[in-house]
Amino acid sequence: MNLVDVVNKNYLSKNVEKFPAFKAGDSVSVSVRIKEGNKSRIQKFDGTVIAMKGGPQSIDGHFRVRKISSGYGVERVFPFHSPNVEAVKVLNKGKVRRAKHFYLRDRTGKAARIETDYTSKK
Repeated sequence: MNLVDVVNKNYLSKNVEKFPAFKAGDSVSVSVRIKEGNKSRIQKFDGTVIAMKGGPQSIDGHFRVRKISSGYGVERVFPFHSPNVEAVKVLNKGKVRRAKHFYLRDRTGKAARIETDYTSKK
């Protein structure tokens, strides 16, 4: 193991606890630190996870969240190890069979919903 691997392993082990277990199809609320000038604030971005790459264990992992805002679809990509991502809270578990949900981009209204997995709440 070289020095870079040792540093990555130590860094990753500290940041894995920041994220709950979630997957594509889940509804999440992401708290993001926004810097405006010399001030900073926390903004929440609620939506459905439509794609994940890697995970909290990988150094270049990220997840993509989509929501509908004022009738327009908005997507944001959040790296797992970004210092601007403060917290992730799982709102609902989705009952899905796919890893990527890019088909939701073409759907509107009720067709854009993902079925909720009620068994996970018990």
